[in-house]
Amino acid sequence: MIDRENDLPIAKQAEVLRISRGSVYYRPRPVPETDLAIMHRLDRLHLEFPFAGSRMLRGLLVAEGCKIGRRHVRTLMQRMGIEALYRRPRTSKPEPGHKIYPYLRRGLAITRPNQVWGMDITYIAMARGFVYLAVVLDWFSRRVLAWRLSITMEAAFCLETLQDALARHGKPNIFNTDQGSQFTGTAFTGALAGNGIAISMDGKGAWRDNVFVERLWRSVKYEEVYLRAYDSVSDARASLSRHLDFYNNQRPHSSLNGMTPRSSLLPTAAPPHGSLTLAETPLSDAENPFRESEPPQKIPMLSVSY
Repeated sequence: MIDRENDLPIAKQAEVLRISRGSVYYRPRPVPETDLAIMHRLDRLHLEFPFAGSRMLRGLLVAEGCKIGRRHVRTLMQRMGIEALYRRPRTSKPEPGHKIYPYLRRGLAITRPNQVWGMDITYIAMARGFVYLAVVLDWFSRRVLAWRLSITMEAAFCLETLQDALARHGKPNIFNTDQGSQFTGTAFTGALAGNGIAISMDGKGAWRDNVFVERLWRSVKYEEVYLRAYDSVSDARASLSRHLDFYNNQRPHSSLNGMTPRSSLLPTAAPPHGSLTLAETPLSDAENPFRESEPPQKIPMLSVSY
């Protein structure tokens, strides 16, 4: 994919391929097959039970015949960038030098495009290995404005995704993220502040603060990722590109009154969801992590032991 003998600089090749420059030079340690199997299963369990922490996830894995300790589960969760989502006191301290901004969207009516954008990162499983997907989403239209894949969760590829969205779609009034170090660093927040964009950050572990991006992840994973077995990063990029194009331009959204994100932006389109505030936006049973439901059907996985 990257031709080191080509006259075109590696940085330019990475830009054309929409990959992080840092990932070109990074040589990751191979992940054991047994760990990959567990990580793929953890990804499904986390999507189904976002409130589950390492203790509960370990119990669910053990019930399926996987012999694993809680510490190992916690290590894999950290590598995947996932954690239990629930409201809790903000007792954690930000990384030194990183400012945590207040949450600005509570009670705010979302009535037009480019009013609020959100961004998040998720784990994407492949046949052998995994990558991270970063997405910028317009809250009003649910349209994916920019996205990138990376083999690491470094801040650079998040900043490049942001810059891509700004170059293509203008700028929002408010930009919301979680409190991950990729988003609290001065390079990322400086790019927002330099464009006069108000910075908003979710409460630590608050599942509902970024509910529209969580809905996107559910769609992407159940409709695309879990149906594939990507052989390479380029294979994953091509397949995700097709799906996100379908998501923006063809897939009807119930929250948009059956319209697509693209059609909801047309001047003749009726307001997709009026002026609902975040607190008023209804959640389906599948989207509510505190719902009462019957245990889901188990998905076969590789049984491993240590």
